[in-house]
Amino acid sequence: MARLDDGHNDERTYDVVVVGGGPAGATAATDLARAGHAVLLLDKPGRIKPCGGAIPPRLIRDFAIPDSLLVAKIRSARMVAPSGKAVDMPVGEGFVGMVDRERFDPWLRTRAEQAGAELREAAFETITRPDDGPARVHFSTGAGEALARHAVRARLVIGADGACSPVGRAEVPGHAKMRQVFAYHEILRVPQAGAPGAESVEATRCDVYYQGRHSPDFYSWIFPHGDTLSIGTGSAKKGFSLRSSIRALRTATGLDHAETVRREGAPLPLKPLKRWDNGRDVLLAGDAAGVVAPASGEGIYYAMLGGRLSAEAATVFLKTGDAKALARARKSFKKLHGRVFWILGMMQWVWYRSDGLRERFVSICRDKDVQQLTWDSYMNKELVRAKPAAHARIFFKDLAHLFRWVSP
Repeated sequence: MARLDDGHNDERTYDVVVVGGGPAGATAATDLARAGHAVLLLDKPGRIKPCGGAIPPRLIRDFAIPDSLLVAKIRSARMVAPSGKAVDMPVGEGFVGMVDRERFDPWLRTRAEQAGAELREAAFETITRPDDGPARVHFSTGAGEALARHAVRARLVIGADGACSPVGRAEVPGHAKMRQVFAYHEILRVPQAGAPGAESVEATRCDVYYQGRHSPDFYSWIFPHGDTLSIGTGSAKKGFSLRSSIRALRTATGLDHAETVRREGAPLPLKPLKRWDNGRDVLLAGDAAGVVAPASGEGIYYAMLGGRLSAEAATVFLKTGDAKALARARKSFKKLHGRVFWILGMMQWVWYRSDGLRERFVSICRDKDVQQLTWDSYMNKELVRAKPAAHARIFFKDLAHLFRWVSP
């Protein structure tokens, strides 16, 4: 029988309880603790999110990520068309960092602790409001005979607990209708030189497969992680077998005999939610708020930025008591990246619909203007506005490929 340790007679009240210790939650907890707030960070143990692990230089700079966490430095990307034709896109100056979430997320949580947040391995259960005081957050620790239930008070709850966020589904209208894509990857040991599959892995190159047989509506990937690699895919199509897809991709790339270190799968949101707060005392961040980029599936940078913006909104809320301040997080995010998300969504809708269109999309990637503007925007997380002539050229080239005025 579970022990009840809800502390109703002596409940501690925190300024903020953050549910979920991934990049969004850990960042929010760190920023709030550094600002002097009493923060409890709850993280459910034993889960590693499937993730290619790419982080741009902007993230490394803005969030002070040490070089020791980078398992690889990417200098180019290879785009593979349905026909098998490949286009290399060199980064140019600089690099894209790669992290392994098995190490990266715990490091972020440790940093939150060092900033002053209290970290507990726990599973969120529910939020109740039995009186006019702060919300009561219920959670459990341990398992089996050691299971214990607890409760604390929180002036604000930040739900950073994933696309299927229990906090969001219980507290934020419309969350249960969030559209999702499911992602799956396998972490493999990189084959030794000369072994089968070794030629498919380049330590400084990410391979992206735009092939309908491996994903009918997204893409598949092979991303190097130093001694290991991530091979994965995603799809929103019901009935499409992601495991079978990766099995086929491993066979096609000679990686079918490579050692499998672990397997991970999880849902990812398709677009930001229209509301991130409940208008009272709950605010969402990261996947729980829907901040994964369309077309690319990039999430780490946007999750950490979302965590930071949520912390900023929370600080205003805690100071003023005005629940309207919670909406600032979403407004700030949309102002910074709403246009990028719209463009990426349109790009996915236009080019990912068939292998014929994917073939033309990869062909576009040969263009030097496309390559430079793509990397400039990705690396710095800003749309490049200083090159209107290049934007115009790309626009007309896109039209030419879309309407098949040129061959792929």
